[in-house]
Amino acid sequence: MEIAILLFVIAAIFITRSIKVVPQQNSWVVERLGKYHASLPPGLNFLVPFIDKVAYKHSLKEIPLDVPSQVCITRDNTQLQVDGILYFQVTDPMRASYGSSNYIMAVTQLAQTSLRSVIGKLELDKTFEERDIINAQVVHAIDEAALNWGVKVLRYEIKDLTPPKEILLAMQAQITAEREKRALIAASEGRRQEQINIATGEREAFIARSEGEKQAAINNAQGEAAAIMAVADATAQAIERVAVAIQAPGGAEAVQLKVAEKAVEAYGKVAADATTTLVVPSNMTEVSALITSAMKMVGVGRAA
Repeated sequence: MEIAILLFVIAAIFITRSIKVVPQQNSWVVERLGKYHASLPPGLNFLVPFIDKVAYKHSLKEIPLDVPSQVCITRDNTQLQVDGILYFQVTDPMRASYGSSNYIMAVTQLAQTSLRSVIGKLELDKTFEERDIINAQVVHAIDEAALNWGVKVLRYEIKDLTPPKEILLAMQAQITAEREKRALIAASEGRRQEQINIATGEREAFIARSEGEKQAAINNAQGEAAAIMAVADATAQAIERVAVAIQAPGGAEAVQLKVAEKAVEAYGKVAADATTTLVVPSNMTEVSALITSAMKMVGVGRAA
């Protein structure tokens, strides 16, 4: 009975040491008699008991690594407190096991030295503007060396850039000055645009007034011309009617009578004026001569 129990224990030990189940996204490195033998994939795997041994276990997932904060000096001799985070992944379990005694520490130290080198080539203002470039250069520098460690660096992100307190105060003062400058420029542009708008409005108003005055002058001229034409037409019609009346029977006698009345009326007006000296012709037949002359002019006009 004791022998059976002993055999059962030995069989259990052999089974335990020979059967290995590797989880998903993991890889185990097996050594045979102290030498690298194989990298076990996820799933069920069999080993030779007491000869094969699982020496290293690696996760193949993406690993975030917090890079400790450090002081970097820029190209213009300004100190910056910089910290970041590195994302990497084990791609070769064999190299990760034997390429470096501690690949995590190696990647961390290389990230810090690469970051100092990249920032040392840039001025202070550029470090804030070109974070993407800094991240890409750090990843490129680490990735070349990490290949020998079986590690693939995926990306690096700067979490914070902290300049000294004096630099922060100077930057805040510069930002305030820039904002005040933009405010003054905006105010001056507003005043300039206001003056342009006022001048444009005055010009358009002057043009409108001048156009109105021009149209009014044209309308007045056209009205005066129409009035003159109307008066001329009326005068012409009156003369034409007088001429027709003269040609009618008894027209000549009516004209003589009208001329005689006008002459008498004129003499009467002159005689009524106290300041006017009236010389009466000695021969009153001159009045009839005047009438005769007028009648001759009427006859000539009729003949024409």
